[in-house]
Amino acid sequence: MFKRLFGGSSIKEALSGQKIKETLTRTRNSFFGQIAGLFGGEVIEPVLWDELEALLIQADVGVETSAILVEKTRDRVVLEGATRPMQAQAILKDEMRKILEGHEPSALEKARLLSVILVVGVNGSGKTTSIAKLAAFYQRNGKKVVLAAADTFRAAAIDQLKIWGERVDCPVITHQPGADPGAVVYDALKSSFARKADLLIIDTAGRLHTKFNLMKELEKIKAIAGKQVHDAPHETLLVLDGSTGQNAIAQAKSFKESVAITGVILTKLDGTGKGGAVFAIGQELGVPVRFIGTGEQVDDLTAFDAEAFVNGLFEN
Repeated sequence: MFKRLFGGSSIKEALSGQKIKETLTRTRNSFFGQIAGLFGGEVIEPVLWDELEALLIQADVGVETSAILVEKTRDRVVLEGATRPMQAQAILKDEMRKILEGHEPSALEKARLLSVILVVGVNGSGKTTSIAKLAAFYQRNGKKVVLAAADTFRAAAIDQLKIWGERVDCPVITHQPGADPGAVVYDALKSSFARKADLLIIDTAGRLHTKFNLMKELEKIKAIAGKQVHDAPHETLLVLDGSTGQNAIAQAKSFKESVAITGVILTKLDGTGKGGAVFAIGQELGVPVRFIGTGEQVDDLTAFDAEAFVNGLFEN
């Protein structure tokens, strides 16, 4: 996904695929291990499809998405004349990849003077940590990054981002707690141009219970960014806690009502068996997963790879 922007290599891709596979250990060892077991026989039994759908639902793929996957897989099995369970599994994996790959590429692949990422998400989802990991990711790929602490409603959020900024050696533009978030963004944009930065990442307030105010606030931030940089923000990434499974989907739908989300950062997948929620995000939300958290260290963020993800669900 990010090859044109970063000049990715086969070594990097292999390491990324291995990290994704390791992150999915719990998911693979739970329901997806049972799903793989369904395809170990000699012939495709009619009961396979009901058992597959039940396990997909239990794996947090979601009722709607599970039904779609089973229907498309079964139809292709008939159409292609597949008779062995392993052939059916290959078709299932292909349909899973299609769900995850059927989206527009990142707008950050386009060359521009300054790119802007807006990061949204509820408090506790891992938003601030993900911003630091995102900054480290782009810095490793040769980009000069600035952070904006536009969650001015919580002093702790500003302090936390400043600490992470020091850890990843990235400048953080801040105002006092309670300041206008739009003013922070304006100053951060000016600072980014002065520093000849490639990328500005903006933290925002993580509130859902006041959606109207949240929407107005984000609209203001977007307007300020758009006046200074053409088409900014170029990505609006929603941070979701992967360990919450279907609750994350409900949360994402609520955010999507207020914000034009262009992608998702899925955190904490390494500590849960609910990795199937990725498919519901792709099918029900219609937005791609851009990154997944692969651990607790600052380098533990990986650009999402659909093929590596699907393979990691089935292969030990």
